[in-house]
Amino acid sequence: MLVIAHRGASGYRPEHTPAAYRLAAAQGADYLEPDLVATLDGVLVCRHENEISGTTDVAEHPVFADRRITKIVDGEAVTGWFVEDFTYAELRMLRARERMPALRSANTAYDRTEAIPTFDDVVALARQESQRFGRPIGVIPEIKHPTYFRRLGLPLEELLTERILALGLREDEIMIQSFEPTSLRRLAVMTRVPLVQLVDSESSPYDFLRVGDGRTFSDLLDPAGLREISTYAQILAPHKDLVIPRTSSGALGEPTRLVDQAHRAGLGVQAWTFRAERRFLPTNTDFRTELSRFASLGLQGIFADHPDIAAATLKAASLPG
Repeated sequence: MLVIAHRGASGYRPEHTPAAYRLAAAQGADYLEPDLVATLDGVLVCRHENEISGTTDVAEHPVFADRRITKIVDGEAVTGWFVEDFTYAELRMLRARERMPALRSANTAYDRTEAIPTFDDVVALARQESQRFGRPIGVIPEIKHPTYFRRLGLPLEELLTERILALGLREDEIMIQSFEPTSLRRLAVMTRVPLVQLVDSESSPYDFLRVGDGRTFSDLLDPAGLREISTYAQILAPHKDLVIPRTSSGALGEPTRLVDQAHRAGLGVQAWTFRAERRFLPTNTDFRTELSRFASLGLQGIFADHPDIAAATLKAASLPG
């Protein structure tokens, strides 16, 4: 089973930083996950959201004070500073910081020590660490808000396909994720790399909402929806609660049939996101036990903020006896 380092080893370092990705590789991750957004001049950079006040020191730069603005992103009003309003050269002036300082206070020791990496930077890092450790380490980027960026004239699918070709990325080095089926359909005709349909536990894909398509994420998981996904993607990546729901008390319940149903539709399954902190765990189990429960269901991969614990637990679960 693959261990996918969710935004790098984000349980130990500020997310989407070279330090987080490098540590994830050292901790045994098979894939590094960069979320991708685009700068004003079309450079793909690694941020979970296009609004960057929560993960950079942009608010401390007076020169950028007048760029604070309110925008509608995927139907929601968001106020702050946005990647697409900065050139890459300008963005390089900023430094990353921990997104959840109250929860991960130890990570704040690394605040303001690193710049925002590009997609190219992460690919280079993965290749370097693969050579260092003598094992394959791939990248599994998620393109964020693709409908939104396309309307700005920054089509993430084309920008990413261009970088895949320029960097000579092989099919075994990369997978691409998106919550938006339309985006993955575009990629399916642009590239031959494996594609991953992300599915949330509620709401609807924004590209569906944008065009008045009434289907929800739940509709994608019925047998017809899974068959449709299999026409353009190779992997289903559901929120973990869709695989093993939680009870009203927050405990792990009984598994659904989703993994088996996805397999019958020809799809691999990667579940997200596993975090070791108590606030994210089921009330009736610890992190290792949670991981073991999911591993027993035949998943092909998990997204984890703590790759070291995930890798050790999954290795132990696979040992005979």
